[in-house]
Amino acid sequence: MLSSIQVKSKPTVSTYSPTLLSSQVEFYYTVWDDTATDTQERSAVMADYDSPWKEMLDGYFPAFMAFFFPAAAAEIDWSRGYESLDTELQQIVRDAALGTRLADKLIRVWRRDGIEQFVLIHIEIQGQRDPDFPKRMYVYNYRLFDRYDRPVVSLAVLTDASPTWRPMRYAYSLWGCRVSLVFPVVKVRAYRERWAELEASDNPFATVVMAHLQSHATRRRLSQRLESKLQLVRRLYERGYARDDVLELFRFLDWVLTLPPALEARFQTAVIELERERQMPYITSIERMSLEKGRQEGRQEGRQEGEMVMLQRLLTQRFGLLSDGVEQRLHAATVQDLERWADRVLEAQHLDEVFDDG
Repeated sequence: MLSSIQVKSKPTVSTYSPTLLSSQVEFYYTVWDDTATDTQERSAVMADYDSPWKEMLDGYFPAFMAFFFPAAAAEIDWSRGYESLDTELQQIVRDAALGTRLADKLIRVWRRDGIEQFVLIHIEIQGQRDPDFPKRMYVYNYRLFDRYDRPVVSLAVLTDASPTWRPMRYAYSLWGCRVSLVFPVVKVRAYRERWAELEASDNPFATVVMAHLQSHATRRRLSQRLESKLQLVRRLYERGYARDDVLELFRFLDWVLTLPPALEARFQTAVIELERERQMPYITSIERMSLEKGRQEGRQEGRQEGEMVMLQRLLTQRFGLLSDGVEQRLHAATVQDLERWADRVLEAQHLDEVFDDG
């Protein structure tokens, strides 16, 4: 059951009570989008609160550590809770021109040996290789060390599809002087051969990993994506998760496994039927009602407006905040243009490919 590991960090200091482990430590994690536009950079703070990764890490940070870095989690005294240090983090990284942060967090926890520690957790969800990734890890590591004068542990989780890209080190040397950082890396792709373990796990990040794996596997098979998404939603009920956990995990699934409008309608119908069968209207009563309200408002303003609203949602979920230029193009488009672009969203690797009519 999720109740044994669930921790919400909405307050400044959260509590946690598994029999894992105790001393003070600080954790930093961030989500990057290296294809960001200037508009996205100016709106980074807004994007911060829209990221499902950030929501999952905020709500289930101990579970994240237990799932991806169990050895480190076992050295933390969760009974003392953990503290979010967002303001301090912004002071440290605000002038780092190394990409757009879509979600970042500095967390303080305590170790069993009583030593205060900082842990830099960098979540890379862009799905492509980035030669600057190790440098970012190094820069944030030394900035945190300089600010707090304590050892910093840097960790990385990579969700890209590449079987060979696994950056674990940043180093340079000159005239006998050498500087380096080696950091642990977890590759989500490596869980493909451990599907049975994921299905059997109650840890919420098992669901997160399965969603990412299915996102890659069904990129060009949308009907299969629909079935995979429904199976993962059914699993939320079968595992007996609490209502709040179902909603948090559903939000993540809905973000990662985006569907085109026609399949989205079928998905909604199936979810409604599922909740009727189980007499648990968690999703349809809140999440989908909100979405349907937006659709109704769009229809009231005409078909073009409705199509535009849906495409905006798909593009934002897939590529992040949209630039002013993209917004203007959507507003000026015909219904036919919007439908054609919507069909390309899941296939496109970059935003420009959606609008490429060449």
